[in-house]
Amino acid sequence: MTATDTALTQPTATAGGPMLVGAHAHGPDGARTGAPPERFTSTDPDAFPVPTGREEEWRFTPLRPLRPLFQPFTATGALSGEVVAPDGVEHGPLSMRDALVGRVLSPADRVSALALRGSDHALTVRVAAGATLDEPIVMRLVGEVGTSYSHLVVDAGANARATIVVDYTGSVTLAENVEIIVGAGAVLDVISVHDWAQDAVQVATHTALVGTDATLRHASVTLGGRVVRIAPTVRFGGSGGHAELLGLSFAGAGQHQESRLYVDHNQPDCTSDVLYKNALQGEGARTVWIGDVRIRPGATGTKTFEMNRNLVLTDGARADSVPNLEIETGEIAGAGHASATGRFDDLQLFYLESRGIPEDVARRLVVRGFFAEVVQRINVPALQDRLMTSIEARLGALDGDTRAGGDAA
Repeated sequence: MTATDTALTQPTATAGGPMLVGAHAHGPDGARTGAPPERFTSTDPDAFPVPTGREEEWRFTPLRPLRPLFQPFTATGALSGEVVAPDGVEHGPLSMRDALVGRVLSPADRVSALALRGSDHALTVRVAAGATLDEPIVMRLVGEVGTSYSHLVVDAGANARATIVVDYTGSVTLAENVEIIVGAGAVLDVISVHDWAQDAVQVATHTALVGTDATLRHASVTLGGRVVRIAPTVRFGGSGGHAELLGLSFAGAGQHQESRLYVDHNQPDCTSDVLYKNALQGEGARTVWIGDVRIRPGATGTKTFEMNRNLVLTDGARADSVPNLEIETGEIAGAGHASATGRFDDLQLFYLESRGIPEDVARRLVVRGFFAEVVQRINVPALQDRLMTSIEARLGALDGDTRAGGDAA
C-alpha cells in the first residue's frame, strides 16, 4: 500500500509529482524561455509519431488492442443511437466544416488528430442561452463491431442550466473526440458512462472550455470494455470559472481503464476540484490515473485540488496514480493533490464483523462506502441507482469466486 497526500497553499516540491514554480524550459537554440514548454497539439496526425509505448503519454497503455486506431482507416463499425431531450434542446448531425467543430479541441495525441480528420460528421447537442432544463438530456450510443470514429459537440449557451448523460454500450473499437462549450454564467453537467461489452476499445479526448463565471461538472464512469482510455482537458475562457471533474472505474480481470486529465488554469480567480476513485479485482485488472494541473503566471487567485483513490480487491491487479502540479505564480488561493492505493482496511472489516455482519456483506459495505462520495455527486438519481446496482453485481461475482476458493484481498 502506498499513499501520497499533499495540501498546499504555497509553492513547494512533493514526492507525489512534480510541482514547478518559476520553472523554465529551453527553446530550440538552447536559450532559456523562462516557462515550461507548451503542451504539444496539432490537427495534423503526422505531427505525432506512431506510439511505441516508450512515450510518456503512452507508457501505461497496452498498445496492441489500439493498433487499428494509430493509422487512418475506413470505418467498418458504427456508433449509433438516440437522443432523449426535453423541449427546446437542439440535437442532430453537424458538418465537420461547421464553425462549432474544432472550436475548443486541440488534439494532443495521434488518435485524437486522426479522429478529427477521419470523422465524416459530428453529433451536436445545443442548449439555448438562458434555458433551464429540469430533466437530463440522455444520449444512448451503441457500438457495432468494427472500427469507427466519433465526434460529439455539447454547447451550453450563456446562463443555461442543463445535464447531459452520454451512455455507451455495445462493442466497437472507437476513436473519439468530445468538445464541451460552457457559456458565461452557465452550469453544465456532462456524465459519460462507458458500460461497454468486454471486447470494446475506446480512446477518447474530452476538451472543455469553461466561460466567465461558468461551472462545468464532468463525470466519467467506466464499467466495461477491454481498454478504455479517456483524456479530459479543461481550459477557462474567463475569470470566475469552476470545473469539477469526477471519475469512477471498476476494472475486472483483463480490463484496462485509464484516465488522463489536464486542467489548464489560464485565467484568474478560477477553481478546479478533481476526485477519481477506482476499484480493481481479478488477474490483470489495471487502472491508470494521470492528473496534470497547470497554473499559468496570469492565473492569480487559483484554487485547485485533485484526489485519486484506488482500492485493490484481489491479487494480480495493479493501479498507477500520478498527480502533477505545475505552478507558475505564487499568488494563488491554494493548490494540492492526494493519491493513495491500497487493499481493504482490515480494521473496517473487523469492526463490521465484530457486530455480527457476515464477511461478504461487510466487504460490500466497505466498497459501497468507498464509491459513495463520487456517486452522490452525480446528480441523476436513476443513474446513481444503476451504478450502485452494477457495483453490487460485480461484488457478488467476487464473493462467488472467494467462496469457490479465490483470493479476496
